[in-house]
Amino acid sequence: MASSAIKSGALVSLEEIHPSSPFFKQGASLRVTGKLQEYSVETAIAIVIDGNANLKINTQHLRDLSFRVGSLYQFIGELLIQPDNEAILQARVGRNIDGIDLNLYHQSLQLLRQFQADHLSTP
Repeated sequence: MASSAIKSGALVSLEEIHPSSPFFKQGASLRVTGKLQEYSVETAIAIVIDGNANLKINTQHLRDLSFRVGSLYQFIGELLIQPDNEAILQARVGRNIDGIDLNLYHQSLQLLRQFQADHLSTP
């Protein structure tokens, strides 16, 4: 019997979302963080950036979240890969995270990956 439970969003940086990445899969549940570069009320599409990477976020299902260009946001949702290999995250959760130290956040993400590689791969 197939489970229809919603998977937790894998913690990824925007730079890890590219065609050769293991996270670049249709329907992959991801959690991403970035600075809002652009937002269109008409299309409900947000573009978040982190370093040189960016990602489109479809926010049509989000309620009670106001968007401010330049603010930091975290989104959890499913990755939709278009025929031209463009990725769009269909957000189911979004929150403003202004005040977070992004450098410290990236360091903790690297430490988490290192811990998981060291402890989860050994039998």
